[in-house]
Amino acid sequence: MKTRILPLLSRTSVAIMLCTGMKLVFAQGEDGPPNWDDEPPVLSRWIEEAYRAERSHLPRRAAQRYCAAARYGSLEAQYRLGRLLLLGRDAVADPATATTLLALAAQRGHEKARVLLAGRMPGDRLPECLTTGETPAMELKESAQEVVPHEVVERYVSALPKEKRRMAKLVQRLAPRFAVDPRLALAFVRSESNFDAGALSPRNAQGLMQLIPETAERFGVRDVWSPEQNARGGLAYLRWLLKRFEGDVALTSAAYNAGEKAVEQHGGVPPYPETREYVRRILGFYRATQHEQPNQSEPAATRP
Repeated sequence: MKTRILPLLSRTSVAIMLCTGMKLVFAQGEDGPPNWDDEPPVLSRWIEEAYRAERSHLPRRAAQRYCAAARYGSLEAQYRLGRLLLLGRDAVADPATATTLLALAAQRGHEKARVLLAGRMPGDRLPECLTTGETPAMELKESAQEVVPHEVVERYVSALPKEKRRMAKLVQRLAPRFAVDPRLALAFVRSESNFDAGALSPRNAQGLMQLIPETAERFGVRDVWSPEQNARGGLAYLRWLLKRFEGDVALTSAAYNAGEKAVEQHGGVPPYPETREYVRRILGFYRATQHEQPNQSEPAATRP
């Protein structure tokens, strides 16, 4: 079945946006890559595709993807679509539609939308793609999944508080030495300790990667409260699990949370609510179900 993502905006908007040689010039400078957030991975991917289309001077493609995500309630996509329609090289593409979208985004708390809307009267027209036509499919085949882009992760890391950012950069630096994608390593540290090197759980899991004493001993961690030693031990364990489960991110994350024996006994992700939520968080950050090997890999002297 063919999926029509849009009857796009208005015919006038499309005509303006498709003018030969049209380039987007932003009054307040070009927006950077979208922030990482907890939106469903499919919506995040559509927003990232739209951002790349903007940078490639493909405004119609960008509008399609932004509108598809906005239709599912994405606040960021709503803002970026409004911005796309408002700011053009020669003329405003669709001011009534643009200011309607920006006003709605501002009401929902989007600060950039509020700033961009300042001094402009809100419009009263929604784009056709939000109100008519076939709703775009949310499902993506696993083979089409892509890991969260590096530039999105870098923006996420740069926005962290100073000490958490220092821990994130430590993990990013160490991960390739253990053949672990730094983006996946960050997903685990975020879920385990939220980059707090002093974190201690009720189950006596300790430090950045929440190592229990048995795991710390197993991977040669002498000082579990040393951020670097803790990260090395956790990354060594991750490398071992990724190899054991052939790069399957869901099974690896389930094993990190509940133990590899629990995964093997249940033939997959165990039916524990905590573990299933943990797997969802890891996949929500990383976006892909299969681990992507980092470019640089150095063997680390840690034993399984």
